[in-house]
Amino acid sequence: MIYPSIDKLLNQIGSKYLLVNLVAKRAHEIEETKHYQLKEYEYVSKKPIGRALEEVAKDKIKLK
Repeated sequence: MIYPSIDKLLNQIGSKYLLVNLVAKRAHEIEETKHYQLKEYEYVSKKPIGRALEEVAKDKIKLK
């Protein structure tokens, strides 16, 4: 099973395209700065894309 669920993420963001852009931008920020919104041990994923998705799922990142 994929974590976090795409259905949950789409309920928060509303559009697949916005979700992809938001997560891609955040993943690049994670790679460049190594700054995380959650504690290191709270992440399920080890890759920046997965971590960005988890941050969106936990309402740490929102659209303006």
